Amino acid sequence: MRQVLERLRQRVQLRPEQRLPIARAAAVLQTTPRMLRYRESLGLVTPARSPGGHREYGERELLAAAYADELERRYHVSPSDLAFAVRVLAEVEVAADVRRLGQLTRRIPPSPPVAALDFEAQKARRLLRMPGLVRAHPSDTGAGAGPSEPHSLNVR
Repeated sequence: MRQVLERLRQRVQLRPEQRLPIARAAAVLQTTPRMLRYRESLGLVTPARSPGGHREYGERELLAAAYADELERRYHVSPSDLAFAVRVLAEVEVAADVRRLGQLTRRIPPSPPVAALDFEAQKARRLLRMPGLVRAHPSDTGAGAGPSEPHSLNVR
């Protein structure tokens, strides 16, 4: 990414607050306004809008578009493929579904089974995080721990 940023900075000298209209941004990126709008529709770049509703590209948006183009070329993927990859990384459920597919097709090794003790430890941690579920032990005299002050448990 550092190389992409350096190449971009060599092509355009932007002040931090400066924004370019879509036609100028496309020229700087050596692409077309149509491709920038397409990448925006996929969520790969999010330009600001002027008061009149026109797209405005700052350094961050230019870098995102340039880096997306770099990744598409390097890995021989389409913009929509790249957008889906970003979605897989951003959404836990999608990531889990894609992982399952990878395991079914044997492109990803199966996850090791979770040991019963690990499962119980995870369950205990979840319960301890739930407010109001931890109560004082009956042998306590009432001094110190109560419903608002749960016991300190050493669960790893």
